[in-house]
Amino acid sequence: MTGTRAEQREATRRALVAAGRRLFAGEGYAAVGLAEIVREAGVTKGALYHHFDGKAALFRAVLEEAQREVADQVAAEADAAGDPWEQLKAGCAAFVRAAAGPGVRRIMLIDGPAVLGWAEWRAIDEAASARHLGEALAALAENGEIAAGPVAPLTHLLSGAMNEAVLWLARPESEPGDLDDTLAALSRMLDGLRVRT
Repeated sequence: MTGTRAEQREATRRALVAAGRRLFAGEGYAAVGLAEIVREAGVTKGALYHHFDGKAALFRAVLEEAQREVADQVAAEADAAGDPWEQLKAGCAAFVRAAAGPGVRRIMLIDGPAVLGWAEWRAIDEAASARHLGEALAALAENGEIAAGPVAPLTHLLSGAMNEAVLWLARPESEPGDLDDTLAALSRMLDGLRVRT
């Protein structure tokens, strides 16, 4: 019986996160009410409050899920590349492509900092995408692929540049070729970091 209750609780939580994600991605955090979320999830408000303190806590769970999915996609594409340098480039390109999706972009880069505050949003980002980027850069610095020096500033600079590129891609006047142009510019920027031998 306990297993069944635990499974039901987990199914309810998953339904709430899935409904929240669809609604937050489509309408934005501010436009979505709790009544709409519980109706979409097919549960009661009491069930929502059993799992989350409120809408912001549900949003945090949605953001963490989106961050994990993007990080998993980045890791998969990076791992499929050849050497560590190509892994860095593949991972960065994968981040831009994944984060540029309308639902992910809105949740991760637009509503995330606004809803949770900059410090909490940054901590979630650093636990996922930025941590992997920092590890890749540290490995490249260690093996001499990029210049030796502190990796943290470079990690933040690259992370910020990629986040800004994704937001730029989201502008209403965006052109069909902008993603390809952005990925080419990112590739050139990363190549500029590589130590020539």
